[in-house]
Amino acid sequence: MAVTESAVVPVGREPEESRERVPGVSEGARAAHEGILRRQSARESAARTYARALPIVPVRARGLTIEGADGRRYLDCLSGAGTLALGHNHPVVLEAIRKVLDSGAPLHVLDLATPVKDAFTTELFRTLPPEFAARARVQFCGPAGTDAVEAAFKLVRAATGRTGMLAFTGAYHGMTAGALEASGGATEVRVARLPYPQDYRCPFGIGGERGAELAARWTESLLDDTKSGVPRPAGMILEPVQGEGGVIPAPDDWMRRMREITAARSIPLIADEVQTGVGRTGAFWAVEHSGITPDVMVLSKAIGGSLPLAVVVYRDDLDVWQPGAHAGTFRGNQLAMAAGTATLAYVRENGLAERAATLGSRMLTQLRGLAAEFPCIGDVRGRGLMIGVELVDPETALDTTIDGPRPAAPELAAAVQRECLRRGLIVELGGRRASVVRLLPPLTISDEQATAVLDRLADAVAAAARAGLGGSAGHGWGSASGEHAG
Repeated sequence: MAVTESAVVPVGREPEESRERVPGVSEGARAAHEGILRRQSARESAARTYARALPIVPVRARGLTIEGADGRRYLDCLSGAGTLALGHNHPVVLEAIRKVLDSGAPLHVLDLATPVKDAFTTELFRTLPPEFAARARVQFCGPAGTDAVEAAFKLVRAATGRTGMLAFTGAYHGMTAGALEASGGATEVRVARLPYPQDYRCPFGIGGERGAELAARWTESLLDDTKSGVPRPAGMILEPVQGEGGVIPAPDDWMRRMREITAARSIPLIADEVQTGVGRTGAFWAVEHSGITPDVMVLSKAIGGSLPLAVVVYRDDLDVWQPGAHAGTFRGNQLAMAAGTATLAYVRENGLAERAATLGSRMLTQLRGLAAEFPCIGDVRGRGLMIGVELVDPETALDTTIDGPRPAAPELAAAVQRECLRRGLIVELGGRRASVVRLLPPLTISDEQATAVLDRLADAVAAAARAGLGGSAGHGWGSASGEHAG
């Protein structure tokens, strides 16, 4: 996943991990770890992001656990920004990759048909919503989600003969030019921006069903008003749950309204399922929560089973492309297709989407209990195992006439992330002003591991609060002692 500015820690403020000695780790191993970090800092682009906030050197990983070169162990709730649906090095993924390697099959085939690709497309279509799958075509793109977004834009522009796009505030669709235009941080754009409904920071100051209804009405008005300045667009792109925007689930009724609005006006609806797909939100595809059938879906991350793969799946009557209208040298990644087939099948056969729904609901309930103890937690939200904790400044006085949210607290969020790392927990930041702590654990996380994750996060919030960054309160979550992940 390309990373937005929300993940960036300013140069010169890269956090130091704790320097406690790990038993059995030699001085040589520690020196090698520190040397690798120094060389990375000296050689790599200033655009690097995760490496600034997470100064670790992974050398081994399995499931939820990563071991660093210095011997420290971590619970990984970043999961390759949601890519690792089954966690690190799951046996079914490794076996699928070995099988291809041992078979002597070609690894690079452009877009030629292969048994590996055929198995992947068969499994992919088996998981899609039935009404969608019945009329679907698939286009293999370059290997990143942003490539699939670009392909989707080209597709709907070719099919409609129109050029403009509709997107939403807070959106994130990738780092290439067209995808950036449709994302929340864009500047010069050919995209009309629409309000994305949310409860905590509702653009209309209302939230709930009424706020979502006003957002839908605004969209309708913009499209039907001949003086709105927005001509009929080629398509609308939306995330069923905004990830980088701060883990904001779209209300199901609003999703259905967007489907009705676009269908009535012959505007193709593009669902960006790059991060929400493959069981992450508690359904195999997040659009299934609302029951809508989009015209186009863009898929990446978990569909490659940890390896690079991206596709666009779309309604067959949109398939107006000429041969070669969209291509990519690495669109035939055989290892990724094999790993992806194994991952899709494992998630489907083992009910991991349903498991994500159950466990995610339990984790959200527990985190809301933590929010009741700490005034620096402004909101807890999410769907399935896509969870966000928004941190705010509890000391800022609110206008007593307005029942609104407190200001975002990015420094507190960064402090909580550092405290998590010291306790052997890897989390991501996102949302407006990088104030949301995000949890994206693998779908294979156990109940015991989930408890450990929440204990360490609670302990990290308490530590940041004690430091004077987020108010004061004790927590009764047991002994999140900061021991390294087992």
